Amino acid sequence: MPLHMEPPIDINSYLRVFGNELGERILKSFPPLHGARDPSSPLLRNLLRKPYAAQTVAVMGVVRLLAQARSAAVVAECGTGKTLISLASVYVAANGKPFTALAMVPPHLTMKWCREALLTIPRLRVFLIDGLRDAKSTSLNGIHEVKIRHGRVVREGLKITLTDLRSRKNYPSARARWDEICPSPALFVISRETAKLGYFWRHAYNIAQSGRYQGSVVNPDTGQPIYSGEKDERVLSSDFKKARLSEWIGPAGETVEADVKVRRKVFSPLWQADRSKVRRYAPIEFLGRHLKGFFDFAIADEAHELKGGDTAQGNALGTLASCAKKILILTGTLLGGYADDVYEILFRLEPGKMVEHGFEHGEGVGPFMETYGLLETITTIEPAENACSEAKVTRRVRRRPGASPLLFGDFLMPLTAFLSLEDIAYVLPPYREVVVRVEMDEELKRAYGELEEAIKKALQEHRGNPSVVSVGMNALLLYPDRPFGLGTLFGSEFNPETQRRERFVVAEPEDLDEGVLYAKERRLVEEIKSSLSRGRKVHVFAVYTRTRDVTRRLERILQREGIRVAVLTSDVKPELREAWYERQSRQGVQVVIAHPKLVSLGLDLLDYPDLIFWETGYSLYTLRQASRRSWRIGQTEEVTVKYFAYANTAQETCLRLMGRKLLVALAMEGKFSTEGLQAVGEDDDLLMAMARELVTEKGIGETADLVWRDIQQQNAAFAHALPERVEIEDETPLEAVVLPQEPLSAVVDQLLLFGASLAKSSIRKDAAGRRRSVEPCVDNQQLRLF
Repeated sequence: MPLHMEPPIDINSYLRVFGNELGERILKSFPPLHGARDPSSPLLRNLLRKPYAAQTVAVMGVVRLLAQARSAAVVAECGTGKTLISLASVYVAANGKPFTALAMVPPHLTMKWCREALLTIPRLRVFLIDGLRDAKSTSLNGIHEVKIRHGRVVREGLKITLTDLRSRKNYPSARARWDEICPSPALFVISRETAKLGYFWRHAYNIAQSGRYQGSVVNPDTGQPIYSGEKDERVLSSDFKKARLSEWIGPAGETVEADVKVRRKVFSPLWQADRSKVRRYAPIEFLGRHLKGFFDFAIADEAHELKGGDTAQGNALGTLASCAKKILILTGTLLGGYADDVYEILFRLEPGKMVEHGFEHGEGVGPFMETYGLLETITTIEPAENACSEAKVTRRVRRRPGASPLLFGDFLMPLTAFLSLEDIAYVLPPYREVVVRVEMDEELKRAYGELEEAIKKALQEHRGNPSVVSVGMNALLLYPDRPFGLGTLFGSEFNPETQRRERFVVAEPEDLDEGVLYAKERRLVEEIKSSLSRGRKVHVFAVYTRTRDVTRRLERILQREGIRVAVLTSDVKPELREAWYERQSRQGVQVVIAHPKLVSLGLDLLDYPDLIFWETGYSLYTLRQASRRSWRIGQTEEVTVKYFAYANTAQETCLRLMGRKLLVALAMEGKFSTEGLQAVGEDDDLLMAMARELVTEKGIGETADLVWRDIQQQNAAFAHALPERVEIEDETPLEAVVLPQEPLSAVVDQLLLFGASLAKSSIRKDAAGRRRSVEPCVDNQQLRLF
């Protein structure tokens, strides 16, 4: 470091000073499978769509990894071309020869996948799996070949069924027969909703008719009441709703004598198949059982949606991985801020490696979180009731946001190619994010203050009650946008004497005049009119769209201003939403309002360069996905994303806390910052974090735009376009611009694509649970893509 330079004060300044030296040392110690200057396969020139330079590096890295392993992952931001990367990787990995591939994708992306595949790989035939044959079904079933006619994907050509596909007839195998039928490369596309569509189910529990538990809900396997939650409350019949419930039967964890044999816990599902409904067979189960080894490659798009443990979609990923020779997963948001977000995915992709590191799937996620996550142990000591009793000590462990860098080095680095929009920013227009803080009208401020005090009082009186947290914080988020019609807010609490949950009043919000146009709404109209005057269409996101819908009010407000507006609802089936947007564009619609989750995966909103989050919600996955719907390959206009929030309200607190969680998620994608490292101490649940800040007033004085400024300046720094710091006033929205850049140098390119080498822990557990030392890895063992 030159003598005249000041020493680094944080990790960002440290990387700016020593970034080149660190990059050279990392690449020397851990050379990637394919570098930016390494020659690429000549087969890439045969593709109908040519990948960009950064995409080519990712493609070749995936190809080289699949040559020596059976699984790989691509974690690329929305709009970087994950579909193109996966298709090109499969084509090159097959050495240009005929292959069979199976892609499981979100339901609204099936036609998009078919179209992009036909426009990318030469001589490719694409087949859409619509389901298993069912004589009583009136919907599409079987396997249909699709082609592009007049710019649209239509079912045309070969039609077979899954049962016919598994038949070998006079051939040695079903695959040999298929190669005779289709000598060209073949891609089978199936919606993940169709793939998991198995039998109907119903709840399975009993009501005790006699004995000590008479009238109580009991487990059919044990005949005893079912308990759930941190306070071990009895489950009631009203708790059996749409979700499946289950119980672990066995020791409760108390200390036992050394010579007593501890019985293993047994999983007891409180549901069973419903024989009164139509019997169905999940197509993915059929493929895994009868067509194992038929497919050369399997692709799972938006894999973060498949992270569930005992869920149909999560199990579908495991079946998909088992029925193909190679598997590639794609996602834009690998982590939501917690280490265990990848636990089930890693077990389904690399179970052997997880066992080698001492993790057993039957043990649960606890050991994994102890090693790579952040856990908080809460000890509660209740005083003794009398001299003859002892103090009651209870310990509760909960997860906190954050992930160890060892997770990156042990699992993600050897498995994953990271690609960000900054890597291809030179082909994208500028991107701008704005936090718009609006001051409330006096009447609304008064009513909101009264509601806030009432909820704060309820939180203090019913400390730790999840119903108060959920009802109260959602009311504070919604009330400024809809200060009428909320009705009395109720919470519920378990009464040990009656063994029932009893309701109590949390707050009674005041109903304001519905005909008044409030400050945030006036600002929204101004922003939309400004965009339309410049010929830019606008997309508005709102999260409260059901019982207390705000989208219809926004629709009426904009229509009164002469603006052509449409509202996308969940009534539009996912596979029809792309066509729905095309129809709105042809009809001259200027503004579209929708819940961000309806468009958060895969849809391109290139016609709407201005995105406005009227409400953000508290799902980091949804926010990250929806905010990049317009800034994608093919966009020619500058993209602006604006986050609206009333100043000094729960809306601003929510936006600020989401910014901190985003910093944690970015850290696992190679974008570390001091704020992200500090944010690992934040609460695990966003609603609980907001409630704690409301009671303790911890966040007073800290605004959301300050946190989002750090995020945008960090992103701009990675794009080599760090803007100068500016002073922020309350009425001046924060702006941070990411300008299009030239391709980065080879060293920095590889660091952005594949992250950095991180130190491994010196102690691990073997399969038997014993602690063992790990020998340092030599260079030739680190020749991985990532």
